[in-house]
Amino acid sequence: MQQALGQDDRYRVVRRIDAGGMGEIWEADDTLLGRRVAIKVLAEELAGDRVAVRRFRREARATAKLDHPNVIRVYDFVDGDAPYLVLELLEGHTLGDRLRRDGALPPTEAARIAAAVADGLDVAHRAGIIHRDIKPSNIMLTASGGVKVMDFGIAAAWEAHSTTGQQLLATASYAPPERITGGRASPAGDLYSLGVVLYEMLTGEPPFQADTAEQLLRAHLEAAPRPVRSLVFWVPPGIAAACEAALAK
Repeated sequence: MQQALGQDDRYRVVRRIDAGGMGEIWEADDTLLGRRVAIKVLAEELAGDRVAVRRFRREARATAKLDHPNVIRVYDFVDGDAPYLVLELLEGHTLGDRLRRDGALPPTEAARIAAAVADGLDVAHRAGIIHRDIKPSNIMLTASGGVKVMDFGIAAAWEAHSTTGQQLLATASYAPPERITGGRASPAGDLYSLGVVLYEMLTGEPPFQADTAEQLLRAHLEAAPRPVRSLVFWVPPGIAAACEAALAK
């Protein structure tokens, strides 16, 4: 990546934060407003797909209109050969990192995080935006105790780009049944994925595990998860019931 981006070299790259199949994230200085930001650049295979970029652009602009403490703020979208988003820079770690480090969370903390994600999703759904890829690595736990849902619009670009289900297989542990059978993305699908995340926070493991992605997808379609309280009896009944309701087929 260039060391300066944007009109009049507005954004000056400081360091790379992360990289994955969907793109790279960089920390940068916004020289116009004098603040640190995060820049997410689409992966090369997505940036070269006009349909994917068009969907990414549409959803990025829609997400930029969301104003909620549990949704990462989008400051800017810059088009070009390598389209990128300018986002608020968050200090903290992802829920995925937390689960790998500590395992299951205390039930009240798990419920607080899930409720915060649900609040953010509710605002997005009311605006007609579906996340499509709720999973622990897309939930940021900030240093101040906040919860932020990240990567709105990125999954939409993958969905437009992929004709083989690669993105679905990559996140098979959290895939809602209707997406597995080729149905349209919906708010209910986001809530199912959130139910999977809550189950993992409460028990330390996702509700379904298998040797292959195909077996895992079949489990989402046909199997019933073990009741939460059969694994962790100290989870309050109301929290367990909410989790299991979200996982209903």
